[in-house]
Amino acid sequence: MIDYAAILSRRYEGKEWTLDGDDYTGLTWMSDTSKPSKATLDGFWESVQQDIAEEVTAKASAKASAIAKLGLTADEVAALLS
Repeated sequence: MIDYAAILSRRYEGKEWTLDGDDYTGLTWMSDTSKPSKATLDGFWESVQQDIAEEVTAKASAKASAIAKLGLTADEVAALLS
């Protein structure tokens, strides 16, 4: 399933729109630019998925790096934060 909200948030930052539901048919474009077509948004989906995956990987790497620098295990860090 294509996440139109994710695409719009990432590729049309600063534009005004609403999305009723998860489908393109629920998109109401309120900006003064032309509403992107379904095909255009669908074309962005693969790159947006890649962006999201890279962000998840970067966050996990940063967490692992911080834990390693502390010299603690993940369980010990969790215990500190609970």
